[in-house]
Amino acid sequence: MPTMLVKNTSVLATMDSGRREINNGAMFIKDGFIQQVGLTSDLPQQADQVLDLSGHVVLPGFINTHHHFYQTLTRALPAAQNANLFNWLKTLYPIWARMTPEDIFISTKTALAELALSGCTTASDHLYLFPNGSRLDDEIAAGLEMGVRLHASRGSMSLGESKGGLPPDSVVDSEDVILKDSERLIDRYHDPKPGAMTQIVLAPCSPFSVTGELMKQAAILAREKSVQLHTHLAETQDEEQFCLELFGHRPVAYMESLDWVGDDVWFAHSVHVNNDEIEVYARTGCGVAHCPGSNMRLASGIAPIREMRDARVPVGLGVDGSASNDASHLLAEARLAFLLARVRAGVEGASLTGSDAPIMTAREALEIATIGGAEVLGRSDIGALEAGKCADFIAIVTNRLEYAGALHDPLAAILFCNPVNVDLNVVGGKIIVKDGELQTLDLPVHIEKHNRASARLIEG
Repeated sequence: MPTMLVKNTSVLATMDSGRREINNGAMFIKDGFIQQVGLTSDLPQQADQVLDLSGHVVLPGFINTHHHFYQTLTRALPAAQNANLFNWLKTLYPIWARMTPEDIFISTKTALAELALSGCTTASDHLYLFPNGSRLDDEIAAGLEMGVRLHASRGSMSLGESKGGLPPDSVVDSEDVILKDSERLIDRYHDPKPGAMTQIVLAPCSPFSVTGELMKQAAILAREKSVQLHTHLAETQDEEQFCLELFGHRPVAYMESLDWVGDDVWFAHSVHVNNDEIEVYARTGCGVAHCPGSNMRLASGIAPIREMRDARVPVGLGVDGSASNDASHLLAEARLAFLLARVRAGVEGASLTGSDAPIMTAREALEIATIGGAEVLGRSDIGALEAGKCADFIAIVTNRLEYAGALHDPLAAILFCNPVNVDLNVVGGKIIVKDGELQTLDLPVHIEKHNRASARLIEG
């Protein structure tokens, strides 16, 4: 079995239960799993592959808990630049309806490339429309080539405009087709074992694009098959009003009525939730994918992440759709989470002084990006650097312009200072970014292909 030794790190931040930060840290890895973590002097000195990471900060790989890969094809579209969520969707649905299987494949690689270069080792994507023969299989095939762990969510929309929903009828499917395909995908691709590269999630899109009956049936199927459930929830005030008028419930109460709460469920956004609803999340174990960039971009509001964390709600980080962010840079997203939480604290009159100040620290934001994401996705094998977990880690060179003057705390510097791309990204002991260069894709060739696909979609 292949072995790897990582040694001489400036700081190795484990994100384990002890939150250790090891100067001159090291890891010994065998067959893609961590065997030992400690001081360089205390670990074996021989391995099949030795990485001397002097002058590097090393962390667990970041975990992206919410994305829409296909939206990289429609970034910064002028007609959608200044729209709120509902109008943004109405502008883009007709364009997305033109997508082909090749578009799904291409855009998946684009998003995963950007994610990998920004420190992501595991990504959850929410693909909820399948025009012109597109399938989730197209995304999974691209993901396997890229080498990033993928939680592929079989999204769906069944409530078209003719039935009172938001999406046009042209991009919705029948509930029978959705459920049959969901079962097929689980049986073919879902890997529940530690170290899995592909897992399937069932993810009806949102309360305003699927029926309550589909939500119920998806939950029954997911629990029969032991896979997780995911959807958008409480993203905007428009959604809240929609749910009250159509279902007679606020979004969280509507989910409760459908048996869509539990530790096998996580929601994207949860911007507009009150203290009682946060308590529902905490009591039932529901997780939240916090997407600060998208929430700012679409003027959706600021999620109460401090309150959720204090209530012990599992919180992870998501870059969200690349047409509502419009980026897939996970380190930058962690920085936004860190800063936006401080904006919310400031608005509420919190002080930055004192050891008990209710503000987010840089280290807490990094926890959300790593072990927080692992908890949200229901993975106990990733998110920290400790014996028995997957060898998923990233490294960033500290001797660079962006960190000049900040080397007294290089771990905090990666969030306080300008976000950068990582210099090394390793997934399951396999290097996918080396010296800042992606190893699993010819980027110049791919970017040209991606831009041609984008132009074809937008020009119609």
